[in-house]
Amino acid sequence: MKQVLVIDDDRELCELVSDFLESEGFDVETVHDPHIGLQRALSEEHSLVVLDVMLPGMTGFDLLRSLRLSSQVPVLMLTARGEDIDRIIGLEMGADDYLPKPFNPRELVARIHAICRRVQFVEKVEETTPSRIQLDDIIIDVSTRTVKQNNQDVRITAVEFSLLYELMKHAGNVMERNELTRKVLGRELEIFDRSIDVHVSSLRKKLGHRVYDRERIKTVRSVGYLYTLNLKDS
Repeated sequence: MKQVLVIDDDRELCELVSDFLESEGFDVETVHDPHIGLQRALSEEHSLVVLDVMLPGMTGFDLLRSLRLSSQVPVLMLTARGEDIDRIIGLEMGADDYLPKPFNPRELVARIHAICRRVQFVEKVEETTPSRIQLDDIIIDVSTRTVKQNNQDVRITAVEFSLLYELMKHAGNVMERNELTRKVLGRELEIFDRSIDVHVSSLRKKLGHRVYDRERIKTVRSVGYLYTLNLKDS
């Protein structure tokens, strides 16, 4: 993963971010206009998009909504510090992760590297596991990173795919939130961090809360989540 698109109207910040990312080996394109940014994000020329929530003429949420209609490129959103609702909304709309402003550029680099590792992990996972996992009405194809439900394609983001893969791979076993955060987001669970919870909620909405006569993804209070199994399969 080398091509990064930064969409932010703060030119000084973009210059600083570009310097840090380029020193880490990334090729960086910066765009200050959200409409042009959307066009560039849809070009399929980038491996990751860094997107600011507060943009002139079009919010980052509006841009992300339009982007997700046809693209699943990983998106890291920049939100105002303390605005928890912005982070939750961004995740619910399909952002992979978020970083509150102001931030240390090294933290941004670390978050991007984490997304890189997650994508690379999914690419390599087919070498050590079956190319398909099937449970009930869901088939997940690791090699093509696609999900089918009742033979119909389900549009999910890259991070949702990784989360579903981990839950289905360990179906019948509880996965702790901190473990899911490390494996899916590539970082440690932070205090008051609801990222994994929001991504689980999104999967539930897309796949259905229940499968047959049971809850599909069960919350284990104060611990984590469990992808349930039919009793006859357990």
